[in-house]
Amino acid sequence: MPFDDQYRSLFYAIVFAVHDISRTELDPQLKLPRFNMPLELGLFLGAKCYGGKRQKRKSCKILDTDRYRFQKFCSDIAGQDISAHGNKIERVIRAVRDWLRSCRPAVSIPGGSKITERYYLFKGALPLICEALHLKEEELTFLDFQNTLFEWLKANPW
Repeated sequence: MPFDDQYRSLFYAIVFAVHDISRTELDPQLKLPRFNMPLELGLFLGAKCYGGKRQKRKSCKILDTDRYRFQKFCSDIAGQDISAHGNKIERVIRAVRDWLRSCRPAVSIPGGSKITERYYLFKGALPLICEALHLKEEELTFLDFQNTLFEWLKANPW
């Protein structure tokens, strides 16, 4: 299967997405902002709006540091439900948890406080996990991080 077909089928399969548009500050060397997340959000919203029946089911949570900050650099997303997190991990977790809960009312999801507690337990264990795996925390790739998280979750069930 060509790469384009693999990517396209993955993109079509995504129903839920979280977009944190808060990281738009200027790169210190290039003096340019990074706009990957707003671009990805635009693709997601475009697919939802103009796509077929499967695409119409898409749902996303948009996060920013302040509720209306986006109006200064990305005003075309006005009308979307944007949650402000104030750069506080607890608020990010609660916003995403509450949104997921509203998307799937029949599914039981622990509260934001419990998820935050487990997040900090994992973060506390991460240096020891990395040491055991001969990895440096600051060098973890996304897949390394994902694998360590999955293993930690298996060893630390709810």
